[in-house]
Amino acid sequence: QVQLVESGGGLVRPGGSLRLSCAASGFTFGRADMRWYRQAPGKQRELVGITLTDGSTNYADSVRDRFTISRDNAKNTVYLQMNSLKPEDTAVYYCNVFIQINYWGQGTQVTVSS
Repeated sequence: QVQLVESGGGLVRPGGSLRLSCAASGFTFGRADMRWYRQAPGKQRELVGITLTDGSTNYADSVRDRFTISRDNAKNTVYLQMNSLKPEDTAVYYCNVFIQINYWGQGTQVTVSS
C-alpha cells in the first residue's frame, strides 16, 4: 500500500532554514508527481510546490525563491528545502501523491518563531 512518511520539522527562528523529507513506498516513485502542501491553524491546506517525474518543479508565489523541492528516485524520497523562513510559514507540512486517489503523509510541524 502507498505510504508517505514526512520528517524534519521543528522550531526555527525567522530567517532560518529547515529541510523536510518524505519517504515514499508502495508505488513506482520515479513515475509519480510529488507535491508538498501545508496547513496553518484555522486555514485551508495549500499547495506549496510540486516536482514532476522529469524533475522539474513549480512553486506557490508565497514560497518561490525561498523553498526548493528535489527528489531522489533511488531513495524514493522527496525533499523540501526551506530557507529564509518567516512566521507565516508556520504550518503542518504534508507530502502528497495522486494515484487514482490522493494519498497523504501524517505531516510534520514547522514552527517559525523567535
